[in-house]
Amino acid sequence: MVAFTTPVIDWHAMAPEIVLVSVVALLILVDAIQLERARNIAGSIAGLGLLASLVPMVTLAVSDHPVRSMFAGAYVVDHQALLLKALFVVSAYVVVLLSTNYIAEGDYWETEYYTLTVSAVLGMTVMASARDLISIFVAFELLSIPTYLLAGWRKRDPKSNEAGMKYYLMGVFATAVLLYGMSLLYGWTGSTLLSVIGRRIAVEGNTAAVALGVVFVIVGFGFKVSAVPFHAWAPDTYEGAPTPVTAFLAVASKAAGFVAMMQIAAHALSVPRGTLWTVTTPVFFVLSALSMTVGNLIALRQTNIVRMLAYSGIAQAGFMLAPLAMLRRPDVAADIMPSIVVYLVIYAAMNLGAFAVVIAVARKTRSAEVSTWGGLFRYAPGLTVAMSVFLASLAGIPPLGGWWAKLGVVKVLIGSQSKWGVILAVFVAINTAISVFYYFNVARAMWFEDTPTATRPPSRSCRRFARPS
Repeated sequence: MVAFTTPVIDWHAMAPEIVLVSVVALLILVDAIQLERARNIAGSIAGLGLLASLVPMVTLAVSDHPVRSMFAGAYVVDHQALLLKALFVVSAYVVVLLSTNYIAEGDYWETEYYTLTVSAVLGMTVMASARDLISIFVAFELLSIPTYLLAGWRKRDPKSNEAGMKYYLMGVFATAVLLYGMSLLYGWTGSTLLSVIGRRIAVEGNTAAVALGVVFVIVGFGFKVSAVPFHAWAPDTYEGAPTPVTAFLAVASKAAGFVAMMQIAAHALSVPRGTLWTVTTPVFFVLSALSMTVGNLIALRQTNIVRMLAYSGIAQAGFMLAPLAMLRRPDVAADIMPSIVVYLVIYAAMNLGAFAVVIAVARKTRSAEVSTWGGLFRYAPGLTVAMSVFLASLAGIPPLGGWWAKLGVVKVLIGSQSKWGVILAVFVAINTAISVFYYFNVARAMWFEDTPTATRPPSRSCRRFARPS
């Protein structure tokens, strides 16, 4: 007879997730009881609930137990997990602030919007601590399903409907590929724990099943981070979705995909010996190089600032993927994950700031076309200066944060002392130079071009960026 024991739960470690679950339950309850009146308080409940979830994160960070493990190592709370959870929560809080007026001006229900947003954040926080294939997949779906609905939130806008449908269909396909890859890894190793999978691969070596499973898992998460060639959904979805949702997808959702990829790479694929690197190195190399180059080259041709930021996000994903190609290099193994985490934090701050300015400017110009940003400094100098800083940081101009993020990536690549790393470092340098052209094209319009003399009535496509239709 098999003896079953009750798992020991560290309630302090689970407190951030418990707070978020409580906020979701409260939003549903308020919506059911208050009905139409819930519109006035749903945003406040969501914002305060997100801030409340930061409190246990702070107490965990200063506690005497820096690492807390539950469920036989399937759920781990350490300083890196807490930093990533704080990143997700703060990003979502900023998105809630950006959404307040935007959503209130629409003619649709508001409470569900905030319920879905907090539910997605719950999935992200679980992802930060997941060390098991099952928990990673559950967290992945918990954050994906709400974002499918949020992308198509403007039900009467064909562009928004197209965005939601394209995101959903591509997401379902990526989920199927991801799940099949996970099933191959589980079938070969007999365990869903990442640490056990890593040990089995290290002891017994690489096989065709493991190689195929690893490739499928990387492809599945490659969709979430919009890496080339799995990026086709991103530009249309970013343009068609409500702009606050676009910011949420570009920052928090992308970061969650990278966190999942990092967990699997750090705990299952970073084997000290064997031939798994013959799979991971070329796959990550190709994804990184393609994402950097394709994203930047297409961004050069964009006249819509939201689509430009979408392709910019694809290129930024390539920069963040680059260190993962160095998994087999012991000289830089300890610096790979910290470099990506630092990049994620800085990227989130840059992108959220840029989208906040886009929303503010769109309320004045009723458009997201770069041509309408001409002479912005003359009537909105504060927004112009802020956007210039964000664009310069995204371009990697020293001494701004984006430069430090790219420097950390280059140090890993050069420090690996491998031809793969040197070639990728060259790709990073070239693509950083390319990105300067389209980022500074927007800055040039804001500072040096004349304000458009005639303001045409906004079209339906223009109104999508200014307010809900």
